[in-house]
This record gives sequence, C-alpha cells and structure tokens, in this order.
Amino acid sequence: MFTNADHEYMSLALLLAERGLYTTTPNPLVGCVLVNHGQIIGQGAHLKAGEPHAEIMALRDAEAKFPNLIQGADAYVTLEPCCHFGRTPPCTDALIKAGVNRVIVAMQDPNPQVAGNGLAKLAAAGIETHHGLMEAQARELNAGFISRMTQKRPFVRVKIAASLDGKTALANGESKWITGEAARKDVQHWRARSCAILTGIGTVLADHPKMNVRHIPNARQPLRVVVDSQLRISPQAEILAGGNTLIAYVSDVERKAEALSKSGAELIKVESSEGKVCLKQLLSHLAERGINEVMVEAGQTLNGALLTLNLVDEFVFYYAPTLLGSNARGMVAIPALESMQNRTELCLIEVRQFGQDIRVRAKPISKT
Repeated sequence: MFTNADHEYMSLALLLAERGLYTTTPNPLVGCVLVNHGQIIGQGAHLKAGEPHAEIMALRDAEAKFPNLIQGADAYVTLEPCCHFGRTPPCTDALIKAGVNRVIVAMQDPNPQVAGNGLAKLAAAGIETHHGLMEAQARELNAGFISRMTQKRPFVRVKIAASLDGKTALANGESKWITGEAARKDVQHWRARSCAILTGIGTVLADHPKMNVRHIPNARQPLRVVVDSQLRISPQAEILAGGNTLIAYVSDVERKAEALSKSGAELIKVESSEGKVCLKQLLSHLAERGINEVMVEAGQTLNGALLTLNLVDEFVFYYAPTLLGSNARGMVAIPALESMQNRTELCLIEVRQFGQDIRVRAKPISKT
C-alpha cells in the first residue's frame, strides 16, 4: 500500500517531530512534510504548546518557497491532524483550505476530541486519506501522550543505575557514583524529555539530589515529585530549591506543611488504606496536570511499589562493570517469590554502551 517514497517522507516527518522532544509537553510530538510530484515543498514541526502545529508550520514553509505547488500536494503527518479548536485552530481546516490532494498519517490521534474525526473531516472534503505508515515509530515517539489519553496516567519510565550484580547502593546507602560520566550525561536527556521526575523520600534524605536538567540548552525543567508519606523532608532540601517541586504526603505529624509551602513546595495529600501515598492516585493527578512522561529516579522501595502495582512501562538500566556484593541494596523491593512463574519478565528494547557502562532498555511483559 505504501511505497518506498512514502516511507522516506514519513521518516523525515518523524525526525522533524523529534525537534520538540524537550519542549512540546503537554502536546504530542508531531512532524509534517509536504510533497508535490516527488519534490519536498514544505517541512514543519510542533515545538511548543500554544504555538502553530506541524501542519501549519509546513504550509508556511511551502508558502515561502513554493506557493504555486501547495495545491495538489501530499501531506505526510506523524499524527492525525486535529479537527477541534484548542489553543490553535483546527489543522484539518488549514489543509482543506490549502487544497492538498492526499494526507498520510502515521497514527490516529488517541485524543477523544480527534480519534479518527480529523481523517473523516478530510475525507468528507474530498481529500484522500491513509493511516498506519510507520505507526510503531510514531507511537514510540508519543508513548507518554498516548498513555495519558488512553490510560489516564503518564508513561512511567524507571531509571536504575546498578553494578553488574544488580546492586544500586551500599548497605549504608552510599551510591555516588556507580556509573561513569558518559552514562550520567545520557540520563540528562531522559530527564529533559520527561515532564516530571519522581523520587522517594529515602533517596532525598540519602543523596540530597536536585533532580534537575543540566548540560542541555533550552530544555525546560521537569516537575520534581517527591513521595513522602510522613513529610520527613526538610524545608531546606536541595530538591526544593527554585520551586517546581510537588510533595505527595499522607500525614503531617511534625507540622511541616506550612514551612514547606513557604519554601516554594506544592503539597498534595494522597492517602491509601495502608497509610502510604496512593501511587495510582498520584499518577492520575499528574495526568490531569498534563504530565505525559514520568521518569522515576528512586530507590528499591518506590521502584518495587510501582512494579508491584503494574505501573512501570519501561526500565532504563545503566550497568557499571563493578560488583558491590550481596549485602548491597537491590533494584526493586518486592515480596519474595515462591515460584519462578511469578517472576517479572522483560522484553529488551535496546542495548547501548556509554563509556564503560551499558544501557539496557526493557519493558515488563504483561501477564494479562
């Protein structure tokens, strides 16, 4: 159905979409390429919420370069064009007005406000439409947006730095640094594309992290989220510096809430029946705030809790060529398994080397 040329143009559209990797949230990443008789006449990407969408940017590009070739052109878009008024007008209207001949999209929009209606509107206007070209790549690019639209929670990516024997810290909590500089720099890119960084109070007390993005120009700072059931965090904690930090808690026995609020932190009470922060409710709250992707940088307790609740979508492991021994801390704290059938199986996505360290990306395999 799709030609080699179709794949070539959609590949370019996907590359264009990546330009907004660190800036588009809460909107999806979208790229668009306009082609007329084998000639690329316009290119565009959506870079920031509230600014023009990819289709509009491509039409503007074509208008500046090849205004006489827009009518009758083909549009390759990584996500179904929107058909509703949001911060910007519908892209379907712009494509119809421009007189394009054909619209090929990688995937339909999971947003209920669109969800096939954009393609239907184009077809009703006499424009030939197709979807499904390089859909897997498009879904990978917008995993967070898809999760928020379909599951009402962000995509959860858990980052773990460990020794080859699977240990993340010494028994006394010391963990700096297991991995080398190259691996730590790579982590910054994952932070930059994330809408929020999630950690636990244990990590805050042991490591005094800032959990901010460094060394990446123009990257927005993600929301920092601390799971702290009993509000043990200090108002002077480094992770609170500069604001943009949300603390999820259950009780305030020491009456710290007022001082924490004055330090710039935002507090949200999220209680579960066990007296701990309800992680499902917390993720639902983050989705309501427009959070697409959450990166977890925590210890074995929070990692294990998320895994037990089937809330982990992807692991990013960084393995260093070192051994820490059986008494060191592990990756995930989960109940003891009584059968190998209860183990968590993973599907490998990618393996890469950074300096002397190895990065392994993997997804839990659903047992349902």
